[in-house]
Amino acid sequence: MQLDKIHATVVTGFLGSGKTTLLSNLIRNATDKRIAVIVNEFGEMDIDAELLRGCPLACDGEDEAEDGIFELANGCICCTVEEEFVPVMKKLIEKRDSIDHIVIETSGLALPKPLVQAFNWPEIKQHCTVDSVIAVLDGPAIAAGTWAADPQAVATARLADTSLDHDPTLEELLDDQLAAADLVIVSKADQLDDRRRGAVRAWLTARLPRQVKALFIENGEADPELLTGLDSATEDRIEAITTHHDAHHAAGEDHAHAHDHFDAMVVALGAVDSQRLIAGMQQLIGEQTIYRAKGFAAVGDKPMRQVVQAVGERIAHYFDRLWEAGETRATRLVFIGHDLDRARIREVLSAAEIDAAATPA
Repeated sequence: MQLDKIHATVVTGFLGSGKTTLLSNLIRNATDKRIAVIVNEFGEMDIDAELLRGCPLACDGEDEAEDGIFELANGCICCTVEEEFVPVMKKLIEKRDSIDHIVIETSGLALPKPLVQAFNWPEIKQHCTVDSVIAVLDGPAIAAGTWAADPQAVATARLADTSLDHDPTLEELLDDQLAAADLVIVSKADQLDDRRRGAVRAWLTARLPRQVKALFIENGEADPELLTGLDSATEDRIEAITTHHDAHHAAGEDHAHAHDHFDAMVVALGAVDSQRLIAGMQQLIGEQTIYRAKGFAAVGDKPMRQVVQAVGERIAHYFDRLWEAGETRATRLVFIGHDLDRARIREVLSAAEIDAAATPA
């Protein structure tokens, strides 16, 4: 056990696989640890960071990360290791006496290997180690052989640019994420019957080394003791891992990533009618190539903030907390997709607005 180093958990997985739900529960239940979180979200507004802020972090800070959340503006850690990730890690190292653990949530299509390699940089390796890389998989999508909740939309975006002949498929990306994994979390297990659960287990057994275990969970609930303290030191074995991404570079092909084709936009509204908002989002998902939509809504005069998340055709919504005194009651949604018709999205969602002016709680 490397007791003299800060342990870091890297969580990877496709959009909608359940990473944020898993991390929210991990942070909420790890009451005896001071956890710093690095969120690597794609888009203009870091919804995942906002969701994680709802958890009782106990990491003291003095700057933009007073709540223990560090946000990276670029959606791909593997493209910005030197520019963004390493400086954030240096900040955390400076505060190592007040941090027990670091959790890093990668974007949906980020590759874990370049990130783990950064832990071998001398200034990081001296103070930090990778406790584990956790790959979160959508159980029903794996059982169906689609790998992600809405693979067709992602495939359409990839094929739209014929110059990217080697742009990785979802299966290749999944292989690369699994290759670096020390633990696999299969989410949405409640949606799997015995036959499909067995099929997912067989699929994983054929791809994972014997020492890498798979844990089936429901509602993102997993014992924090199972997710931390693995002491895998993944950085020590990362160079021996060969990925599809490495093969493309070895062949001399240009560097490109599937997420290069993503568009993102933010819609800001005042108070809304929840039913009209959900109906509008469903309408837009049917009209456009929208991979993911998520955010917060100020519902009428209700005292609580509503979380709204859409993956594929599924839209979930729930109230997560009370609006704070003096906090601006507003609706903010981020849409991630391909060739988004921004004017149309604003037009449809504006019909759900019942008070154009945001009012303080």
